[in-house]
Amino acid sequence: QVQLVESGGGLVQPGGSLRLSCAASGTIFKVNSMAWYRQAPGKQRELVAVISTGGSTNSAGPVRGRFTISRDNAKNMLYLQMNSLKPEDTAVYYCNAAIQTTNWGPTYNYWGQGTQVTVSS
Repeated sequence: QVQLVESGGGLVQPGGSLRLSCAASGTIFKVNSMAWYRQAPGKQRELVAVISTGGSTNSAGPVRGRFTISRDNAKNMLYLQMNSLKPEDTAVYYCNAAIQTTNWGPTYNYWGQGTQVTVSS
C-alpha cells in the first residue's frame, strides 16, 4: 500500500511564499514522475508542475517563474516552492506520483489528500 501525504499549506499574504512537501511511503519499488496539481473552488483540477525521475521539470504558464518543483529521490519526497503568491493561487494543492510497487509490476497513479493554500490580505 502506498500513501502520499502533503504538508506546508496555510494562509499567506499576497506576495508571500510557501513551501509544500509531499512524502511518499509504503511498499515502493520506484517512484517515476511526480507532480503538483491544484483545484480552486468551482474549477477543475489543473496541473501546476511536473518533474521526472531525472529532474526534468515543466510548469504551467500561470506559475512559471514563481513556483519551483523539486524532489529528493532518496527520501521519496516532492516539494513545491511558491513565491510571489497571488490570490488566484488559492486552491487545494494535490501531490501526484506514478509508482511501481514491485520490479515486475505496472505503474499506478497515486494522489495525496490535498493541502489548502489561501492567499489573502
